Amino acid sequence: MTTRNGSPNDAQSGSPMNPGDEAPAGTPGTGEAVCPRCNGSGTLSSGEACPNCGGTGKIIEGIGGG
Repeated sequence: MTTRNGSPNDAQSGSPMNPGDEAPAGTPGTGEAVCPRCNGSGTLSSGEACPNCGGTGKIIEGIGGG
């Protein structure tokens, strides 16, 4: 599913995925992690919102297994 501007959405909540997300929230085998770009603060040193996590400080990534 995508928004009008073409960005992917989380199928369950309708939330847009951020560039740092590996999958939509709620996808089996994924979980929240601290954004590596802003170290979980949601902002860059310049004071701007982190573009990697969308200012949340969290990204969705795959967890263990293999």
